[in-house]
Amino acid sequence: MEDIIIIGGGPCGLSAAIECGRRGLKPLIIEKHNIVQSIYLYPTNMQFFSTAELLEIGDIPFSSPNDKPFRHEALTYYRRVAAHYGLDIRPYEEAGSIVKEADGTFTVHTADKRGHSNQYRTRHVVVATGYFDHPNVLGIPGEDMDKVTHYFREAHPYTGTRVAIIGGSNSAVDAAMELTKAGAHIDMVYRGVVLSEHIKPWVRPLFESLVNKGKITLHLGSRVTEISPHDITVTVNDGSQFKLDNDFVLAMTGYRPDRKLLESVGVQLAEDLDKPVFNPETMETNIPGVYVAGVIASGRNANEVFIESGRWHGRMIAEHIVQTDAGHEHP
Repeated sequence: MEDIIIIGGGPCGLSAAIECGRRGLKPLIIEKHNIVQSIYLYPTNMQFFSTAELLEIGDIPFSSPNDKPFRHEALTYYRRVAAHYGLDIRPYEEAGSIVKEADGTFTVHTADKRGHSNQYRTRHVVVATGYFDHPNVLGIPGEDMDKVTHYFREAHPYTGTRVAIIGGSNSAVDAAMELTKAGAHIDMVYRGVVLSEHIKPWVRPLFESLVNKGKITLHLGSRVTEISPHDITVTVNDGSQFKLDNDFVLAMTGYRPDRKLLESVGVQLAEDLDKPVFNPETMETNIPGVYVAGVIASGRNANEVFIESGRWHGRMIAEHIVQTDAGHEHP
């Protein structure tokens, strides 16, 4: 019997494990990839919006020579934190379901990368899964073509090609700016009539300068409605359409949390079937003993929860578990 199982080894899952360990519990982390997979999937040269201090967990200082750290620094930091606390992590093992047993405990069913099935019994489960594995799809013809991706890593493969970027968020802007350095021809298609107000303030003037210089062709108030092998169809808000020559499409349309694990154990979702029902003071769901931490607690807008705020969920969870267990032991 495990004291507590944490599903998801991102910053919020690691933080929850640390907080539980500090209170005498022995947490087990189940992670279907490796730790902080979402950060690993960020563009190679990405710089965070947050300062290093706001990304810290477990009271371990995050030292960086930069005002805002880069992706590679964060990967090193979180590996170091996990090693410092000796966290018990099962990487490349995916949780498929959570089953509530008659005695009030839970069985977590998993499968590892070798195809072996495992079962873990526990009294407490924390679901701290991220969202990068589940991009928001466009639902348009051609989206499943090999030329289309929802992830941008590096600009080099796109050198000398015509690339359409769908979206106007930070991820879309960052990709566009990187692509200009590699000599790609960029069409950026965004349904908004103005760029997102959430673009990093130190990036916006640089991006606008590239647009003004013709390095990036910006199509506002527009959306891609069809993708073909050699072009894309763009539909403007007024209903008119035009085609653009195209080699690759980067669909920077955001991501969404996967609720299947929560649903498997009976956690209720809000009316829009998107946000789990939980107590914001304890992070416990409507199923006693099942908690949420990190972005899985957000609604349709995954930006409701960041590392800066989600890292505190573990402390609330750990304190509630200790209080609950003490109440059961001393009625």
